[in-house]
Amino acid sequence: MHIRFLPSTPLLDASGVIDILVVAFLVYQCLMVVRGTRAGPILLGILMMVSLYEISLWGGLEATRTLLTFIVPFIGLAVIVLFQSEIRRTLARMGRKRWMGLASGYHGPDASEIVLSIEQFAAQKTGALIVLERDIGLRTFIESGVRLDARLSRDLLLSIFQPGLPLHDGAVIVQKDRIAAAACFLPLTTNPALSRQLGTRHRAALGITEETDCLSIVVSEETGRISIAAFGELEQGVAVADVVERINSHFGVERPRQMQIDEFPADIPLSNRSGTTPPENRQERVNLP
Repeated sequence: MHIRFLPSTPLLDASGVIDILVVAFLVYQCLMVVRGTRAGPILLGILMMVSLYEISLWGGLEATRTLLTFIVPFIGLAVIVLFQSEIRRTLARMGRKRWMGLASGYHGPDASEIVLSIEQFAAQKTGALIVLERDIGLRTFIESGVRLDARLSRDLLLSIFQPGLPLHDGAVIVQKDRIAAAACFLPLTTNPALSRQLGTRHRAALGITEETDCLSIVVSEETGRISIAAFGELEQGVAVADVVERINSHFGVERPRQMQIDEFPADIPLSNRSGTTPPENRQERVNLP
């Protein structure tokens, strides 16, 4: 089926529709790159220069055209230099999407050990930053810190973030059930919408999630408040009981359903060897109707 909107326009067939959708997708991704960042005014200035060059060609402004002729060819190089961080973030975001249901079989870390340490950090107001790697590797940031390659445990996390110790500053990067490195340096976010009251630790937690698909858990040293960052968004004031749910949801881990005693199909009395039921267990018996 061919559709012609105007006599001078070409026929719109299936390939034309696909072409339009691809161009719309690329334009949308470009807009997502500059949304809410400092790149917006820069991109607007570049578009104004290109528009002025087209106007000079159309209006016959030879002096203006000659001047812009030496500038316009370098716009492509300027875009790469000025938007290198935004371009890298967009490509990483496109690469981490699970197209057509294709996903890696990666399982999340042991959330129980992390929650136990986070609970104590919050109670003692100990600053901490834990980064959980997902699909995109964090090798570059691991090499910036102290390599550990140790089993993930609550005691080790408490020892790392003990105030006054050499590994206290920086982030801990967790790969599966192993602590890959500590005292790692992370990129800071440049999001202007972020509150100025947040310190370097929160900005680093948000910055690493803007470039990768990891999950960052932050404990404030001033208030003991827990925050979680993922996909360039920071959620503050997360309860300790919700940390496990956030980790499982981020890594696609289904929590095992707890079986209730009412689900048993028969009456199973709890008795001791003497044949009498202890008083403390009498109320746990299931009575069938």
